[in-house]
Amino acid sequence: MTQDKIDRINELARKQRSEGLTEEEKQEQYLLRREYIESYKRSLVSQLESTYIVEPDGTKRKVTKKDETPLN
Repeated sequence: MTQDKIDRINELARKQRSEGLTEEEKQEQYLLRREYIESYKRSLVSQLESTYIVEPDGTKRKVTKKDETPLN
């Protein structure tokens, strides 16, 4: 997500509050917001994939998705 797209999201939000948006602008705002959310999710998943939990006994285990929890 580029800074230009983030600026456009903010510009549309300000316009929506002040005077309202046309149907084309609403569609553009929706698509930009979806792209931003997907970008944010990818970034978060990437961070979590490189995160480890240190157990009280000093062992480390990789963070996994809930449905990928290994059986112990």
